[in-house]
Amino acid sequence: MSLKSTNKVETNKYELEIEISAEKFEEAIQKAYLREKGKIQISGFRKGKAPRKLIEREYGEEVFFESAVNIIYPEEVDNAVAESGLEIVTRPEVEVTDISKTEGVKIKATVITKPEVEVKDYKGIEVEKVVKTVTDEDVDKQTEALREKNARVLTIDDRAAEMGDDVVIDFEGFKDDVAFEGGKAEDFTLNLGSGQFIPGFEEQVAGHNIGEEFDINVSFPEDYHVEDLKGAPVVFKIKLKSISKKEIPELDDEMVKDATEFETVDEYKADVRKKLEEHAQEHADHDVENALMDKVVENMTAEIPQVMFDNRVNEMMMELEQRLAPQGITMEMYCKFTGQDIDTVKKAYKEQAEKQVKLRLALEKIAELENIEVTDDEAAQEIQKIADQYKMTVDKVKTYIREEDVKKDIAVGKAVDIVKDNAVIKQA
Repeated sequence: MSLKSTNKVETNKYELEIEISAEKFEEAIQKAYLREKGKIQISGFRKGKAPRKLIEREYGEEVFFESAVNIIYPEEVDNAVAESGLEIVTRPEVEVTDISKTEGVKIKATVITKPEVEVKDYKGIEVEKVVKTVTDEDVDKQTEALREKNARVLTIDDRAAEMGDDVVIDFEGFKDDVAFEGGKAEDFTLNLGSGQFIPGFEEQVAGHNIGEEFDINVSFPEDYHVEDLKGAPVVFKIKLKSISKKEIPELDDEMVKDATEFETVDEYKADVRKKLEEHAQEHADHDVENALMDKVVENMTAEIPQVMFDNRVNEMMMELEQRLAPQGITMEMYCKFTGQDIDTVKKAYKEQAEKQVKLRLALEKIAELENIEVTDDEAAQEIQKIADQYKMTVDKVKTYIREEDVKKDIAVGKAVDIVKDNAVIKQA
């Protein structure tokens, strides 16, 4: 056994004393020699052909020590952590305290462990369920969306642009007669009145005809995210290339027949109302669950290591990068578009990350208290669902996700169900 002692130095922090035998260290040194010898030149030998003993005599017997330790310590530390029975939450910090050919290697590994958790009163939590009433106005918004979706686009060539029109323009912005970064575009489609551009821009495009080239004078808002442009007066040179307008149809039985599976407006509106009511019910159920989980967190006590919160923030940053990647957007571009830096983005995730970590710990404790067990069949079914969702083989999924982690996720889901099933839900 490589683990010699486990010492608690403070809450959730332990030091593991690990010893690697001289025999194992010798095996690692030999592997390091075979890996490194091709880089070493010794007089009288072709590069990579010098015997190990000669290299050690030339450069010192410790010449391969660092490489050997790097080869051997990861597995030895992992084995020691497993032997200790500690559940760690981040990679150990490793320090070599002694090293020699005759005595082997002594290592001190500092680990941060999952905290002890206490959860009280997770059964019988009282919450109020509020289901939003679906109004005629809500239904009308959906019908307006249907009309918009079925609108025709009419090309306008016999009048000047008006507010409400869609125009295609080329533009370039200048501050003090110098073009500024991000202020130029060609064939840009803009709805006049959408408020997409800074105040005064769209209103000054209105009144101009196709083919006209003209200047627009505006000032950026004082709170604009680009420092050099805050409150600055600028000139945009514009070329108006086309004008179009949406023609929105009336909502009648004929339009409903063409655009939906229904025969009449009344049938369509009834279906819209039904779906809105179902959505309102789902939203209310979601709010109830959130309220219950908030209460679970309130009733949980634990000294949680900061590294757990930091790790979750980093995971969320990686998830953001993965969502942006298919759109061809890097994190650097995202920060530029949103006027933020990496630290600001991380800070925005901090509160959410802390809540998620606390809730996970609380639910895992509830699963333990309730003696929740997850069978191999349940885990296999969940892995199959993941494989089907991402169109992967089960074996491929298992290279990314450990079965043990899948079982923990299922147990947490069952813990949520226990809280919900035992809650006292009052209808508002």
